[in-house]
Amino acid sequence: MKIIIVNGPNLNLLGEREPEVYGSETLNEINEWIKNHDICRDIELEFFQSNSEGAIIDFIHSKRKEVQYLVINPGALTHYSYALRDAIVGTEMKAVEVHLSDIHDRENFRKISVIKSICLTQIFGEGKQGYIKAIQHILEQE
Repeated sequence: MKIIIVNGPNLNLLGEREPEVYGSETLNEINEWIKNHDICRDIELEFFQSNSEGAIIDFIHSKRKEVQYLVINPGALTHYSYALRDAIVGTEMKAVEVHLSDIHDRENFRKISVIKSICLTQIFGEGKQGYIKAIQHILEQE
């Protein structure tokens, strides 16, 4: 099984940006932790991060014939990117939406997700553990 894990805008600044909200680990440290987690030992993982909506969409499109599952932390794209939503629908990937922070306990605009309804589930407020919960959810689909 192969799963792609996509992180959106500003997640490259993890460890520096608002550590009281997002924690002190970098995205690379989180990716390494995910890759080495017991649940992932028989899964091929590919990680991608971009601050560009178009690059994220292009990446998802490029994986459409080889990957069935997507774990995505779309960052701020969550709240307005119908283009990202359409890309996920168009590729027919089964997606799980992940957010490090509790988006429902923050600013009002963060409570809206335009991709939630096309995802298997939405996981938020679990920090890096949310990625593992997303992978567990995917494994339960198999």
